[in-house]
Amino acid sequence: MVAQSRVKSNFNAKNIGSIRIIAGKYRGRKLPVIDAEGLRPTTDRVKETLFNWLMPYINEATCLDCFAGSGSLGFEALSRGAKYVTFLELNQKVAQQLKQNIALVNITSAQVLQTDSLNFLNNTNSDLNKTIDLVFLDPPFRKGLLTQIGSKLTQGWLADNALIYVESEAEFNTSELPVNWQLLKEKIAGQVAYRLYQHK
Repeated sequence: MVAQSRVKSNFNAKNIGSIRIIAGKYRGRKLPVIDAEGLRPTTDRVKETLFNWLMPYINEATCLDCFAGSGSLGFEALSRGAKYVTFLELNQKVAQQLKQNIALVNITSAQVLQTDSLNFLNNTNSDLNKTIDLVFLDPPFRKGLLTQIGSKLTQGWLADNALIYVESEAEFNTSELPVNWQLLKEKIAGQVAYRLYQHK
């Protein structure tokens, strides 16, 4: 399955929105985001809740932001002390915007890969194997991607006790996730569920 982006390919690149880094080293910085159809940056309220959950773990964490989109979660992680973030984004123009924002903030501890997330996780020889401390998973809803990505991540990517943040449709059947992911935190707001798991 190849459609691994939170955005659709046809959009007007002249329409620009923004995300805001809410805490840490880059607190208050606003970063431009292409206003692409289907792009769903995580709201500040949810982001605040998530990073309160992550406070004991984020410092020096090696992170993987699958379906990166605006990069809101990855940039927030970097601001709050993450060691390194790899952004995966299939859409070429959105990936280019991520690269521009990394340069804008003068971040040297991140990379953007324009790639399909599933295809990337098929790479069993990656330098990131067994090193990922924290994964952000916010794929397009109702496409079965969480089940596939979860299975791939357990095949040699995650460090011991790695954390996985999952944002999904509220009705998602969590039994489809790996059995060795222990639920730590959960919040459901309307049609969206936010969960934090630990890889055991």
